[in-house]
Amino acid sequence: MLMARDAAQFLSIIERRRIHTTIVDMDSELADGLTTIKIIRMDYPLMPCILLTEAAGQATLSRALRLDVFSVIDKPVDMNILREQLNRLFMKIYNCDIFSE
Repeated sequence: MLMARDAAQFLSIIERRRIHTTIVDMDSELADGLTTIKIIRMDYPLMPCILLTEAAGQATLSRALRLDVFSVIDKPVDMNILREQLNRLFMKIYNCDIFSE
């Protein structure tokens, strides 16, 4: 697992490593999560993204849908839900059940 503090750091990481999915914190003090995803989409339009947020209101969900976010998960994150979403994502995109029980 790799962590980036902002979109620029993420882009630096992704240029050097193969990344299979991103988990973006919508409520980060360092960067707005949807803006980060928008920046990711410019260079990596097919990168699967999961968004974590404390406020999954209609506006956030609409923006996430327009950015083709795979899943929006409420915080605090239930790790079972995150694992289930990662399993769905990896099965759909990579045909891999690495996160299944």
